Amino acid sequence: MIPIVALVGRPNVGKSTLFNRLAGKRLAIVHDMPGVTRDRNYTEAHLQGRDVMLVDTGGFDPQDEDPMRQGIARHVRAAIEEADVVVCVLDALTPPTDADREAIALLRKSDKPVVYMANRADNPGRELDASDLYRLGLPNLVAGSALHGRNMAALEAALAEQLPAIHENKPADTSIGPRIALLGKPNAGKSSLLNHLSGSERSLVDSRPGTTRDPIDVKLQYGGKPYLVVDTAGVRRRSKVTEAIELASVMRALRTINRSDIVVVMCDATVGLTDQDARLIGLAENRKRALIVGLNKVDLLSKKELTAAQEQVQTALHFAPWIPVVPLSAKSGRGVGALMKQVDQSYAEFTRRVGTSELNRFFSEVLERHPPPTKSGKAPRLLYVTQAESSPPIFVAMCSAPDALAESYRRFVVNQLRAAFGFQSIPLTVRYRERRRRESPDG
Repeated sequence: MIPIVALVGRPNVGKSTLFNRLAGKRLAIVHDMPGVTRDRNYTEAHLQGRDVMLVDTGGFDPQDEDPMRQGIARHVRAAIEEADVVVCVLDALTPPTDADREAIALLRKSDKPVVYMANRADNPGRELDASDLYRLGLPNLVAGSALHGRNMAALEAALAEQLPAIHENKPADTSIGPRIALLGKPNAGKSSLLNHLSGSERSLVDSRPGTTRDPIDVKLQYGGKPYLVVDTAGVRRRSKVTEAIELASVMRALRTINRSDIVVVMCDATVGLTDQDARLIGLAENRKRALIVGLNKVDLLSKKELTAAQEQVQTALHFAPWIPVVPLSAKSGRGVGALMKQVDQSYAEFTRRVGTSELNRFFSEVLERHPPPTKSGKAPRLLYVTQAESSPPIFVAMCSAPDALAESYRRFVVNQLRAAFGFQSIPLTVRYRERRRRESPDG
């Protein structure tokens, strides 16, 4: 599980600047006007050797009666609820405000690990200006500047100390079978599918969207095989998310991807694959999970309408054409058997391991037919390939001049791997490493 680090604080103290600094790229909108960040922004980052999920939040000021501000306060509380570590950003140049004090009180009650940052301490003189913050008796207070990068190493070190311990990877419990996460917008049929698979009403089904709040883990048998299925809250577009309880559900749904083998994105066939469905697919693909689109509610469509719906989904999946699409009706059970057959196939591919000798026999044939093209005067050579990991499959190719490998050739290599070894329905990763010549014995 990737730990979640939430950045909180009152408006205009530099949270978004810190978010961009820790992420190593410009993601959040930064502006001097308070309240620019109204919704949570999140991205993966690498801090002190650890992968984390950074969550930026809007300015916290619960005393402001403006409805937008009250909504932001709910966002912040939801982010704190789901975070593993919280960074409370304060302004080193101004005395603590009532909003600062209320945020600190909220964090102390939450019993979550907290690192406090006195931002805008651009130099030692400004660090002295933070004396009022030190009087609050805050542990883990780091004075620095997100804008200029001052003391960022100290902040990251303080954060690393508060992150949950890394648990050693244990062999997967094969007795429970594939771990399947059901994702999708509210009312897409996730709970109906879970109930059909389990043969009982494990998950509450209602025509009103948003019925499921918490992920529900269910061990079940289908066709004599074991599975672990996780039903999650429907994930809406962030502009549509207003309730704090639903915000927490969204973050839990995103967490679920990290502990799954296969993600089934349920899509309403009467609506088609939407931008939000595509975002969920993108999140799962970035985490290299096996993916299936369940085109649900096909019992409501005519044959002509179903054909049009399938074409729309395939067009929308132009960025990942390998993702299988299975038409079904979770309510009636039509197509559910085909979906589970695809789950079995995707899981077999997800856990497949190809021997190095088999890989290199294959690649010697591929290279003989289609060697890498010359680029910028360099002629890259693939020396050998090995599979470094399974679940998900990751391949490493040792080569000369990897920077000179054209993107089109990298896609060609992935497509050849798919065709030769049956990786038809999962994301594949091929990493290219340069093989350096050994130094001579004489140095």
